[in-house]
Amino acid sequence: MALWGGRFSQAADERFKKFNDSLRFDYRLGEQDIIGSIAWSKALVTVNVLTAQEQNQLELALNELLASVKQDAEQILQSEAEDIHSWVEQKLIEKVGDLGKKLHTGRSRNDQVSTDLRLWCKVEIAYLIETINQLRQSLVNSAEKYQDAVMPGYTHLQRAQPITFAHWCLAYYEMFTRDISRLKSTLDRLDVSPLGSGALAGTAYPIDRKALADLLGFSSATNNSLDAVSDRDYVMELLSDASISMVHLSRFAEDLIIFNSGEVNFIELSDRVTSGSSLMPQKKNPDSLELIRGKVGHVLGALAGSIVTFKGLPLAYNKDMQEDKEPLFNTVDIWHACLEMAILVLDDLKFNYAKALSSAKEGYTNATELADYLVAKGVPFREAHHIVGETVVYAISKQKPLEGLTLAELKTFSDVIDQDVYAILSIDSCLAKRSAKGGVSPNQVKIAIAAAKAQLQSDNILIYK
Repeated sequence: MALWGGRFSQAADERFKKFNDSLRFDYRLGEQDIIGSIAWSKALVTVNVLTAQEQNQLELALNELLASVKQDAEQILQSEAEDIHSWVEQKLIEKVGDLGKKLHTGRSRNDQVSTDLRLWCKVEIAYLIETINQLRQSLVNSAEKYQDAVMPGYTHLQRAQPITFAHWCLAYYEMFTRDISRLKSTLDRLDVSPLGSGALAGTAYPIDRKALADLLGFSSATNNSLDAVSDRDYVMELLSDASISMVHLSRFAEDLIIFNSGEVNFIELSDRVTSGSSLMPQKKNPDSLELIRGKVGHVLGALAGSIVTFKGLPLAYNKDMQEDKEPLFNTVDIWHACLEMAILVLDDLKFNYAKALSSAKEGYTNATELADYLVAKGVPFREAHHIVGETVVYAISKQKPLEGLTLAELKTFSDVIDQDVYAILSIDSCLAKRSAKGGVSPNQVKIAIAAAKAQLQSDNILIYK
């Protein structure tokens, strides 16, 4: 039976019922709805709607239901209830009879669903932070393992300057660290309880909403009942956090797809995260990474769709708001799956030291070092930049690297160049000179790894070696 049937003389059309019902997706809020109901039953005792004995009977029945849902949440889908709130109430009435009908006193599905969804988001954010921390740990592990793995760094997909694979790993560590910061900030704002706001004007019972918020583990209670049941900022924020993080994951995937290609060949992906071709037996395709890259579209679409859904809604609750859950649930599922796949990819990745080092020595990635060398000899940088450009053109015509040019050849471009230039042009020198904070020098990378480890330890993440 619907929770709202008294006003109606006709039953809802089955087509409308199917269109209107939300149980097929909001069943995922089962645990949260039961937890909120237990808290509400305790609040009703304080305003003499329930006796202590009645509350105890309700709580025992709700806890039985909670244990059953934890064991098998999908049992809920066998019901024809309209939504998760209807299902919980029906099951409760089956267990305790008419007493179950008293639980909804002073409460609306409007404040109920907002409470459920906030509680669900709190759980999922904690899980997401844990998973992102595992990925950060994997990146630190890889950085530590490949501190001496030299490769070219790129701008515009053109070889620019030599870096290390460790430095690359730490760049993504920073991105995912910011993702955690955004999640924590989102959690701070959503951590308020709307329960007791009623449909829009507040509950008619003098319930201590701060005590109720404490009971549910919220930091505070909402200040305005109208806003409390209408607010879905936290949904859009979490979708925004997911979108940014998925962009990071997509860039991570794109880099590794390029590094894994036959033409680049800096890394080899494990057989565990690749697949083959039904026609071409030689193929080993990076499907795991391509799927990470592809799934970002779903998440970005969910964010855009949610913002459009909410942009024109008047206060307070409107049924449009039911459309917040499917994109949110789907997004969080995708985000979790992609994070876990990124961890798996890193776990068995192998680095091709010789090929990557060879590529780092090509493409005149040491040209900036020659310019800096000239500056150290008193040549203004802009002039030095022009001299080195001409030198590179000459070296290309001779099919030689800069360090392969004779001293006589180099001196034709600037007479300040001397024998000491060859040490400057080495890969080791290129790396070592980038010794300012955040640079690619071996010492700075070592410092960055140590700092990342300390940060992970402070987040109570174990260090695996």
